[in-house]
Amino acid sequence: MLSPITVGVIANPASGRDIRRLTTHASVFPTAEKANMVVRLLAGLGMLGVGRVLTLRDRTGVAALVLRALDTHAAVAEPQPWPNVEFLDLPITDSVTDTHAGVAQMVAMGVDLIAVLGGDGTHRAVAAHCGDVPLLTLSTGTNNAFPELREATVAGLAGALAASGLAPPDVALTRNKRLVVRCVAGPNQGREEIALVDVCVSRQRFIGARAISEPADLEALFLTFAAPDGIGLSAIGGAWAPVERSAPYGLHLRFARAGESGVPIFAPLAPGRVDQVTMRACERFEAGCWTPLHTEQGTLAFDGEREIELERDDRYEIALDWAGPLTVDVGRTLRYCASRQLMREATARRGSST
Repeated sequence: MLSPITVGVIANPASGRDIRRLTTHASVFPTAEKANMVVRLLAGLGMLGVGRVLTLRDRTGVAALVLRALDTHAAVAEPQPWPNVEFLDLPITDSVTDTHAGVAQMVAMGVDLIAVLGGDGTHRAVAAHCGDVPLLTLSTGTNNAFPELREATVAGLAGALAASGLAPPDVALTRNKRLVVRCVAGPNQGREEIALVDVCVSRQRFIGARAISEPADLEALFLTFAAPDGIGLSAIGGAWAPVERSAPYGLHLRFARAGESGVPIFAPLAPGRVDQVTMRACERFEAGCWTPLHTEQGTLAFDGEREIELERDDRYEIALDWAGPLTVDVGRTLRYCASRQLMREATARRGSST
């Protein structure tokens, strides 16, 4: 007997709630809507044959609301097909550790796809452990440069087509770039971190609230891509020299200190906030070349969040590569399947298995 198509779901209960939203009048992403998005995702996945979903428990109410929706759905006389939902029995720490442990467990259990509801930071945490399991990205964070803003029902349909193999990998999936930072000398030698969108050398000396909030704190910025309609630190590159996700290079920008000359650029660094930065230099950042980070003091931020407080003797270097996660291209997948009427084939398969 064939095992059912299995999809993992990571819905970060804390995404879209950080200090950047509280200080810029941006809307906070509510718990109820995250749960509703998971439910709509289940509808799309189940309609095209996904039989099993693995997800996480939490203390904020997302899992409880999903459970309530599952009970309501089961009481309907002739419900639409939804996958069987299993909640992994893992400790709840209310930290990124939950995501790391959950993704590792899902991969060990053989999921065909992981749907991620979160912002850049959540997707970075998932990418650190997902290996070659593809990601279906859904935006529920503050800075959402990496994940798509997409209706969850539609994303679920595309995810099911990709996970089932009806849409072949060369059509459904896209390989992403990433930035890799490693410490090659000093107290933290051997430490390695990744970023999916940006790595920032910040002049702020302490992690604090993590968010990069002041333009004057920017020393240097490395980007995998830079969309002109993006938000967050990558919007700086998008405002000056846009770079496609498919481009074979990224960007390296350096910024002026107070009193230094440079090029003024306006960019939306957070929801509801447009700031001016003064750029000293902008150049292509080629893949495969390790570059020293000039870091005497300050912090390193990954995808918009400060993670590392620099110590005096630490020496870091950075490189761009194509070992980032695979992601489902929702639009391309659905166009391919529509042109070949694969929705009909998927529905027929589901009908014959019931």
